[in-house]
Amino acid sequence: MILNSSVSSVINTTCSSRKTPPTSRNQLSINEQLCGGKSCCCGSRRHFIEGAATALFPLVYSSTPSSASSPSDSMAMLNRLHPPRPDWYEEFYASVMNSSMKSYEAEVAGYKSQLFDNLRGKAKKVLEIGIGTGPNLKYYAADTDVQVLGVDPNRKMEKYAQTAAVAAGLPLTNFKFLQAVGEAIPVSDASVDAVVGTLVLCSVKDVDMTLQEVRRVLKPGGIYLFVEHVAAKDGTFLKFWQNVVDPLQQIVSDGCHLTRQTGNNISEAGFSSVELGNAFLSNASLISPHVYGIAHK
Repeated sequence: MILNSSVSSVINTTCSSRKTPPTSRNQLSINEQLCGGKSCCCGSRRHFIEGAATALFPLVYSSTPSSASSPSDSMAMLNRLHPPRPDWYEEFYASVMNSSMKSYEAEVAGYKSQLFDNLRGKAKKVLEIGIGTGPNLKYYAADTDVQVLGVDPNRKMEKYAQTAAVAAGLPLTNFKFLQAVGEAIPVSDASVDAVVGTLVLCSVKDVDMTLQEVRRVLKPGGIYLFVEHVAAKDGTFLKFWQNVVDPLQQIVSDGCHLTRQTGNNISEAGFSSVELGNAFLSNASLISPHVYGIAHK
């Protein structure tokens, strides 16, 4: 997750889109379809994670395949990649994220609503990585029998995500929050129908490892829905400012990178097909342009 930055309006004079990365033969463009119209390693925490996940997804931790992230592996990776922060910091960051993204969410809503329609009535078990305060739940949590597992390294996000779940009509019995990182998702192989991730690959430590975890937990034929900000086109004023501000952005925005070519990572992650679109959001300032779409296992 990231903080929405505010920059001089001159940035808006830069290019209004980025080139789509070269597509492989199994990729399709969805520009027409959609544009047309993240602490301790104590035993009690481990038992909580096991209990919460098992109650939601019967396959989690039950005869877990060797390739799946066990509870101990998941907690070890969490503490290595996202070392425990003071409670006040985690609470502050969660509160800021809950209140500072409203204009961004309003502008991206059109893309998300059409993208997330692919879940309605089709995905009964959904895992959202980097769920944060739960801004996406309103798009897919209305199905009465959908089960959602939200993964985030910041424990303080949980209460906000629960509030968002209730507001979206999702019973809390159908929603579980797990403190974990995307590089080690504590869910067994092929156990979810869909994975959702928006504005999360910018801040994970290892993008490719996270994408392999996404593929691992998806059932055959499952889908991965994504909306991510990426680096601007080389040679533009926006790309210049992204390079300048990137080190500071990583410090103040919990590891968010401004210059990643995330679309390329998704395209090369080994999905059977990837539908990739591009968008430029005026309210996103430095965190633009965006790639969004659907990857099929």
